[in-house]
Amino acid sequence: MEQLTKKFLAQNQAKKQLLQDANKACNQHLPERIIQFGEGNFLRGFVDWMIHTLNKKGLFNGSIVAIQPTPHGKVVPKLNAQDGLYTLAQRGMLNGAEVDEREIVTSISRGINPYTDWQKVLEVAENSEVRFMFSNTTEAGITYLQEAYDKERSPLSFPGKVAAYLYHRFQTFQGDKGAGMIIFPCELLDNNGQLLKEIVIRLATEWGFPPSFIDWVEQHNQFCNTLVDRIVTGFPREGVEQFNQELGYEDVLLTICEPFHLFAIEAKKPEIAAQLPFEQAGLNVHWKPVAPFRELKVRILNGAHTMMFAAAYLSGLDTVKEAMEDQELQHFIRKGVYEEILPLLQANEEEKIRFADATLERFSNPFNQHHLLDISLNAIFKWKTRILPSFLEAVRKNDALPEALTFSLAALYVFYRPDYVKNHVWFGKRGDTVYPIRENEKTLRFIQILFDDNAGDLQRKIHLFLSNQEFWETDLTAVPELTETVTFHVQNILEHGMKVALRSLV
Repeated sequence: MEQLTKKFLAQNQAKKQLLQDANKACNQHLPERIIQFGEGNFLRGFVDWMIHTLNKKGLFNGSIVAIQPTPHGKVVPKLNAQDGLYTLAQRGMLNGAEVDEREIVTSISRGINPYTDWQKVLEVAENSEVRFMFSNTTEAGITYLQEAYDKERSPLSFPGKVAAYLYHRFQTFQGDKGAGMIIFPCELLDNNGQLLKEIVIRLATEWGFPPSFIDWVEQHNQFCNTLVDRIVTGFPREGVEQFNQELGYEDVLLTICEPFHLFAIEAKKPEIAAQLPFEQAGLNVHWKPVAPFRELKVRILNGAHTMMFAAAYLSGLDTVKEAMEDQELQHFIRKGVYEEILPLLQANEEEKIRFADATLERFSNPFNQHHLLDISLNAIFKWKTRILPSFLEAVRKNDALPEALTFSLAALYVFYRPDYVKNHVWFGKRGDTVYPIRENEKTLRFIQILFDDNAGDLQRKIHLFLSNQEFWETDLTAVPELTETVTFHVQNILEHGMKVALRSLV
């Protein structure tokens, strides 16, 4: 089977509309206007697809140069072998309808390995048309790394690359304020733009770059805080042959994602939105402060995941989709989201309901097998960061315990009950099924003590669990009736099973 390339498109465009549309887009000869650090699944399924959409609608007219972020990356050779082309398959639910679409994305012009071709990256810095920078180097990518500056070689860290890139651009254009970049880091970190800027300036100072350059970075380059949200599962290792037969070609960069997407961008200058008119193209992009969107995502999407996983898994289910298909669990999830979390959020009423509706629709994605055990990783920390703020606020506001959130805490406790340990890994038990309790070592040591027979009766153990301030950063036994209520739910779960306990709750 032939590989996806521009030559393949030109020779086979008459066979399918998919190929004809892509061949037409390839013939636009788009100038390079974006440099992108990162070429992985997420950027291909998010930013690169958005730029492709802008181009398709005649709203941008530009292409992307993708830079390999780490020395051991393998995507750039594949990208260049396919002339920057790849297929995006959007699969899932959107606005009540099932989506299962294919599109060949044509927004990437080429990929560069900076560790072997650093001068090519610097040549991009010399291009006055390249005004925008996007990145996704994982959260660990925006970190400070002490390293030496060598103008002939790529820095190892992402902020180091940005500092060296900007310095070369500053020198090329002799400090012209109009040559500054507009930078959109997509790493999932609070204030990601500001954090990247601070590290770039720190490195520039350590490397002895002139104060005029640092002033140029601060005054004439815009580092935008962002929030991104889309599930991109990437290459379908299972079922790829079926895709190849359907498409009629081989695509080693085939990328699977859900149809839902959200991009919030905090820009100090409003004219940036006009230069990248995402909203005009019908994309779910908001040029607004990021904090409210982050609050929605953490409290609703992440919070619902953490709230449901233990109750659903101990009910005998394995995936989020299965939980949404179960009557009691769906009622439990909806109660927690709509009755206990949503009323506390300060966002616009329509906006937060729309986000909650979209979240539960995403949970029902028939194409995405999101395993509950994957959500269980470090679940105590997740409960503290994602649910505890809503829980405590509900108690303060209503002078009563929120029922679903309280039950989720009891389910979490039961999930963490160890059955045995093997090779320093703790295992719990669900019927005849054993499962790993994936936590940090310090937490596991406390769990070992907590569930020791000498720790006392059940209420005493739950009191120890709730009073652990290293877990919660507060003493939860101070919340009126919480210890007694959690004990009641735990006893009910242990004596009658999770399904019966859930049924009595909902």
